[in-house]
Amino acid sequence: MSELPFDPLLLSIATPLAVALAIACGLPKRWSIRFAYVGFIVPALLALHVWWHYAAQTPVNGYAFLTHYSTGLDGVDGLGIGLKLGLNGISLPLFVLAGLVGCAAGLYAIQSTAERLKIYLMLLLVMQAGLMGVFASVDVFFFYFFHELALIPTFIMIGIWGGRDRSYAAMKVTIYLTLGAMLSLVGLIALYVKSGAHSFDLITLRQIIAAHPLAETAQNNIFALLMFGFGILVSLWPLHTWAPLGYGAAPSSTAMLHAGVLKKFGLYGLIQIALPLLPLGSTHWSHVLALLAGLGNVLIIGLITMAQRDLKQVIGYSSVMHMGYAFLGVACYSVLGAGGVVLLMVAHGLSVALLFLLATSIYHRTHTFELTDMGGLAQKAPVLAAFFVAATFASIGLPGFANFWGELTIFVALWQFSHAFTVIAVTGVVISAVYGLRAAARVFFGPPTEAFARVAAQHPPADLNWREKLPALILLAALLFIGFWPKSLSTPLNATLNAVYAAPIAAASDK
Repeated sequence: MSELPFDPLLLSIATPLAVALAIACGLPKRWSIRFAYVGFIVPALLALHVWWHYAAQTPVNGYAFLTHYSTGLDGVDGLGIGLKLGLNGISLPLFVLAGLVGCAAGLYAIQSTAERLKIYLMLLLVMQAGLMGVFASVDVFFFYFFHELALIPTFIMIGIWGGRDRSYAAMKVTIYLTLGAMLSLVGLIALYVKSGAHSFDLITLRQIIAAHPLAETAQNNIFALLMFGFGILVSLWPLHTWAPLGYGAAPSSTAMLHAGVLKKFGLYGLIQIALPLLPLGSTHWSHVLALLAGLGNVLIIGLITMAQRDLKQVIGYSSVMHMGYAFLGVACYSVLGAGGVVLLMVAHGLSVALLFLLATSIYHRTHTFELTDMGGLAQKAPVLAAFFVAATFASIGLPGFANFWGELTIFVALWQFSHAFTVIAVTGVVISAVYGLRAAARVFFGPPTEAFARVAAQHPPADLNWREKLPALILLAALLFIGFWPKSLSTPLNATLNAVYAAPIAAASDK
C-alpha cells in the first residue's frame, strides 16, 4: 500500500500549478527558478512512487489510488461532473511518462538562457500540471479539461519563444489542434448524451453502456468524431501538417513535452474510451483508419522524412510517421494491439523527447540544423554522439530499448488483422532505419564539412555538460529500463485490457 498520507495524484497536479501561481504573483527570479525545480521534480517522484506501489493497491472498479472530489457546485455536480482521480493499467504507464518527460524538459528549461525565463517556466509548469491531470482523470470532462490546460501554453510558447516561422507555426498549430479538440469534444458530449448515464465518470459510463449498448449507427457516428478529432491531435495523415512545422519552430522543452506526452492524448482517448465503449464503431472504421495510418503516416510520411535535410524536421516528420504504427495498433481492435499501442506511446514519448533535446544540443555546437552543413562532430563531442546514436537506435526499435516491445507487439497484432498492412509496417521500419542512421552519420561521422570547420574554428564545440546530460540520462535510463524489463508496465496493462476489452470485443465479434 502507498505510505503517503495524501493523494499522490492530486499532489502531482497541484504542485506545478502552485509553483506557477507563485511565479505569476511576482516571485523573484532566483526563487522562481528554485521553486521550479520542485514543480518539475515532485510530479516525477510521485509518478515513480505510484508505479512502484501500484501492484500493492486494491483496485476499486479497476482503478488504484481512486479518489473523488466534488466541485461543490450544484449545477456542475448535477451534470455528473466531478474531479475523480485514479490509475488503471492503461493510464499508469502514461502517467509515469508525463512525470519523467516533464522532469527532463523542466530541468533542461531551468538552465536555459531564454528571455523572460520566469514566464516561460510558469507556462511550462502549467503544461506539466495539465499533463499529469490528463492521465490521472477518471472523469471524462476533466480528462478533456486538463488537455486544454496543457494545450494553451503550447500555443503561447511557440509564438513567443519559437524559432524560424514561429508566428505562422503557432497560428497553424492553434487552428489544427483547436479543430481536433472541438471535434473530440462533440464526440465526448454525444457519448454522454446517447449513453443516458447523466455522468462523465468513465466507470459509470462503462457500466451503463455494458448493460445498454448504443445503437450501431450512433456508435459509428460517435467513433468517427472521436477518431478524426483525436486523430488531428495525434497527426493522423493527411491532417498532420501542423506537427513538423510546430515542432520545428517550438522551443526545445515545449517540443519535448508536446511531442513526448501531450500528443499521446488522442491515442489514449481512443484506447481508454472509444474502443471499449464503441466496439461496433471501432470495427466499422478499422480499415479506414488502417489505410490512413499505413499508406499515409508510415509510407508517405516515411518517404518525406527521408527527403528532409533539416535535423529538427527529420525528428518532427519521424514523430508523425511513428504515430502511424500506433494507429495501426488501434485499428487491430484487440487486446494485443491496444497493449502494443500503450507501450509504443511510452517508448516514443521518451525517445522523441530525447531526440529533440539532443537536436538542440547539436545546434548549440554547430549553429545550424542543416544536415549538409554538419559532419565529424563525434570527434569533438563523443558523449553527445553516443546519446544521439542510442536515441536513434531506440527510435528505430532496436532490441534492448522500450520501442522494440511496442512495435513488436503491434506487428504481431497486425499480422492477425491484415498481412498486407503488416508488410507496410515492416517496410516503415526499413525507412526509419535509413533516415535515422543517415542523420546520425551526417552529423557525427565522416570528415567535417567546410561550413562546420569554419564554425568550429570560431567556436570550438564542447561535449555535453551536466545541464544537458542529466535530463538526457533520465530519458535514456527509462528507455533501457523498460526495454530490459517490459513486464513492469505490461503486467498491469494486460490485466486492465483483459478486463475492459473482453466483453466489447466479444460483442463486436458476434456482430
